Amino acid sequence: MNRRVIGFAAAAGTLAVSVLVAQDLKQAPLRDRWSAQEVTTIASMRLKEAGERPADASNAYEKRTEAATFGRALFNDTRLSKNGQVACVSCHAANNQFEDGRQFGKGIGTGKRRTMPVMGAAHSSFLFWDGRKDSAWSQALGPLEDAAEHGGNRARFVRLVLAQYKDQYGKVFGAVPEVGKLPDDASPSGTEAERAAWAALAPATRDSVNRVFANMGKAIAAYERLVSYGVSRFDQYAQATVAGDGRGQEALTGQEVRGLRLFLTKGQCVTCHNGPLLTDHAFHNTGVPPIDPANPDRGRAEGLKKLLKDEFNCLSRYSDAKPEQCGELQFLSTNDPGHLAAFRTPSLRNVAARPPYMHAGQFATLEQVVQHYAASPKAVIGHSELAQTGETHAQRQAIQLSADDVKDLVAFLGTLTGPVNQPK
Repeated sequence: MNRRVIGFAAAAGTLAVSVLVAQDLKQAPLRDRWSAQEVTTIASMRLKEAGERPADASNAYEKRTEAATFGRALFNDTRLSKNGQVACVSCHAANNQFEDGRQFGKGIGTGKRRTMPVMGAAHSSFLFWDGRKDSAWSQALGPLEDAAEHGGNRARFVRLVLAQYKDQYGKVFGAVPEVGKLPDDASPSGTEAERAAWAALAPATRDSVNRVFANMGKAIAAYERLVSYGVSRFDQYAQATVAGDGRGQEALTGQEVRGLRLFLTKGQCVTCHNGPLLTDHAFHNTGVPPIDPANPDRGRAEGLKKLLKDEFNCLSRYSDAKPEQCGELQFLSTNDPGHLAAFRTPSLRNVAARPPYMHAGQFATLEQVVQHYAASPKAVIGHSELAQTGETHAQRQAIQLSADDVKDLVAFLGTLTGPVNQPK
C-alpha cells in the first residue's frame, strides 16, 4: 500500500474516532438526575443570570470611565483618613476578596461588624449589614466620616479634592463648586468642634461641600461597579446540568453534589440564598448570638431609621434620581417587628474564601455556620425565623442535618468560589 493510501486510511480512522467521541459526548447520560423544578432552580443560580448590573438612577456618572478612574484613585488614597494611613482598600483589599478577613472592620479604630465585600453591591437595594444606605455611592461616604474607620470629615476631604484632584473631578462632574476658604475640619456628624465649624458655614457653602462629597462617593461607586464575581465550578456544573451534559457534571464531586441537594432541600439554604448571587437581598433574624448579649445589635431596626434620615439617600438633593425612581425608599415598612436584630443576607459567592462569618464574625468556620442553622437557637432579641424541633411554623420546618450532611453542605459551599474580576 502506498503512502497516499496509508495516509488516507489513517485520516479516515481519525475521523471515525472523532465522530465516535463526538457521539459519545453528545449521548453521555447525565451522571446526576434532578427533577424539572430542581433544574429550573439550579439554572436560576448561574452567575450569568445576574445579567448587567442594574443602573442606579441616583448616580448619573456610574458608567463613565473617567468617573471610575477618579474613583479608583480615591479608593486607594490613604490621605482620606484622619491619620493618613487608612484608605477604602485597607478594608476592601483587591487581593483579599475586597474585604479584610477580620472579625471586625479595622481602620482608625475597631468597628462592631464584619467588612462586606464590594462585589455585587450594585445589585442590592440596600447596603451594609443593617441596610442603612440605599446606593453604592452613599455607602462609600459613610466610612469616610466614621470615627472607627477613616475618621475624617467632609471639609477636609473637599479641600483634598480641590488641591489634588481638581482636574480629575472637573472631567467627570464639571467645575468644582465655589466653597471659599474652608476650615481645616468641619462636618455635621463629627466631633463637637467639627459640628460647630460646620454650623458656622454659610448654607450655600455647606451645600457646595456636600455636593463635592457626594460626587466623591459617586466616583468610588463607578470604580466598584467594575469589580465582580467570576464563574465558579458550581456555575460550570449548573450549565452542564441545564444543557444535559453528563461529562460536564464532573465539575463537582459526588460529595459536593450531595451538598447541593441538601442546599436545595432539607437544609433550606435556598430559601434565602437564591438567585445568581445566592442572596435574596433581604434582612433576616436567624438567632445569631450577639457579641454583647447585654447590648445586642438591633440590626435592620436601627438601620432603617438611619436610612430614612440619611442626607445622601435616593430622595436627597444630591441624588440624580427622580422621586418616582426611589420606590424602594418610599414604600418601606417602618413598623415591621421582623426588623429587630435582622441582618442582610450576604452573597454566598466566594464564601469559603472569606471567613469569619455572620455580621460580627461570630463563627470562624462554615461548619459552625451550618451547625448553627441546624441547632436553630432562639434569638436573644426579636424572633428567629428558623423553626425549632417540635415547633409549628408557618413558613419553615426544623432543619435536621446529620454530621455527614454538615460536611457535604460545606463541601458544596466550597464550589461557589471563583475569581474576582477587576479592572487592570
